[in-house]
Amino acid sequence: MPVRVAVLGATGGQGGAVVRALRDGGHEVRAVVRDPYGARARALGAHGVEVVAGDLGDASSLRAAFAEVDAAFAVTTPFEEGPQAEVEQGRAIVAAAAQAELPHLVLASVASANRSTGVPHFESKQRIEEILAQEDLAWTVIAPTYFFDNLLGDLQSIREGWLQLPLPPDRPLQQLARQDLGALVTAVVADRERHVGRRIEAASDAPTPAQMAAALQKVLHRPVEPVQVPLAMVHESSADMGAMWDFINREGYNVDIGALHRSYPDIAWTTFAAWAAGNPAIGAYGSVL
Repeated sequence: MPVRVAVLGATGGQGGAVVRALRDGGHEVRAVVRDPYGARARALGAHGVEVVAGDLGDASSLRAAFAEVDAAFAVTTPFEEGPQAEVEQGRAIVAAAAQAELPHLVLASVASANRSTGVPHFESKQRIEEILAQEDLAWTVIAPTYFFDNLLGDLQSIREGWLQLPLPPDRPLQQLARQDLGALVTAVVADRERHVGRRIEAASDAPTPAQMAAALQKVLHRPVEPVQVPLAMVHESSADMGAMWDFINREGYNVDIGALHRSYPDIAWTTFAAWAAGNPAIGAYGSVL
């Protein structure tokens, strides 16, 4: 049965993937954005998505966004104003959901946030999960691993033949395709009773940097070598990212990928190689080399 879902951050990477999957699944979508007149928001409206204004600093706008929907998907970020600001975002979302008597809140977190990692943006998401658990709400937490799309931030180096990651070439890295996130959220909101009160960690594949480089090489039709970036360089650039890569090198995510995929057999679960081969940004580079 189709459901009506409010999506916060609908013009961003995670929210956009959720919007697309919901629409493809025949569900109604209310895109909640800070600027409903922006180009991305207007593009959503042109494709039949209801677009409304919603700001995490405006509680009344969030309550209105959560009115008369069956569920909401919400994502927070520490990368604009820091981890504490992210906690306040989560607090505002949870409070608005409770006040609006939202039937089902699906909250994006991060895999391993509940393992005391010491990573600032993992810890802030864990704090939001704790706030959520204190409310009398029907909720589900979706906790992604590293996203394939993070790779797109360094396309120039890849174009030059280097895949740079702060990880040994033979160390698997659990990762998630955004389209798989969208498909998982769609499955969750379409079957509320199965998912209320659950925390679901999500990964699509676990390639090593060497395997990732080999897949990119096939797309680009030129050699691509994995390069292990020293962790000290990452720490110099960002203490938060340095802590995250310390954790990934020391322990890493621990999603039971096989069990997850068996639990959701209708999701295609994209491999890294398939993602790279089908990504227009990477393919565009391949076409000019």
